[in-house]
Amino acid sequence: MERYRGKVALVTGGTSGIGAATVGRLAREGAQVLFTGRNAAAGAAVAAETGGEFLAHSVEDAEGWGEVEARLRAFGRLDLAFANAGMEGGDTNIEDVAVADWNAILAVNLTGPMLTAQTAIRVMRDNPDGPSGAIVINSSISGMLGLAGNVGYTATKGGARLLAKSVAMHCAARGYRIRCNAILPGVVATALIEGAIAGAPDPAAARTMLEGVSPMKRMATLEEIAGLVAFLGSDDAAFITGADYVVDGGATAGMAGV
Repeated sequence: MERYRGKVALVTGGTSGIGAATVGRLAREGAQVLFTGRNAAAGAAVAAETGGEFLAHSVEDAEGWGEVEARLRAFGRLDLAFANAGMEGGDTNIEDVAVADWNAILAVNLTGPMLTAQTAIRVMRDNPDGPSGAIVINSSISGMLGLAGNVGYTATKGGARLLAKSVAMHCAARGYRIRCNAILPGVVATALIEGAIAGAPDPAAARTMLEGVSPMKRMATLEEIAGLVAFLGSDDAAFITGADYVVDGGATAGMAGV
């Protein structure tokens, strides 16, 4: 498939996990991909593997978005922006969370997607065929169901989900052919998750627990998430905006065992 031949995509947090998989997927479908992240060595490796163009940038750095925009304008257009970068480091429960950690999570998980969408719209408005394109924001099933020990992550992922709806409504009201949707992954088999399993006191039990979150008894693959992003950014999804796409193997569909 070459749904993205002649098109340009932006992926934040593209140096690992879902982001890196999406860079690869979009490049294979013909897109020119600009991706960002903090890890320059990882960025160079992904660029060499996929043919994407890496720019070192942290999504919460508002001033640095000027350079991202300049790179995108050099491509001449922008068709898909995937606001993927996120973090949960330093998070804990509501009684113990430190303000500095809360603010750091807020900056990456909520301000980052806002700046991504803001910049994307500014570039997409000037596309040669008029204001057009798609924005996909990576939320989480934690944006629907609260986690007791991750108050910052839960709050920001819930906010990211509604951010997508606000962006979608704004663009439609302005008459832009710019769509915005949120994806809500469940447990995904990223290198980070696999590392956590390997480092657990009982790796087999940890894997069983994580796989058991879904009634399908497995984790999502990176390619399954990347494929959903590619679909939502394509013309195949031209009438989809303001939607939540849950990709969790049925984890939030009902009460397992009842």
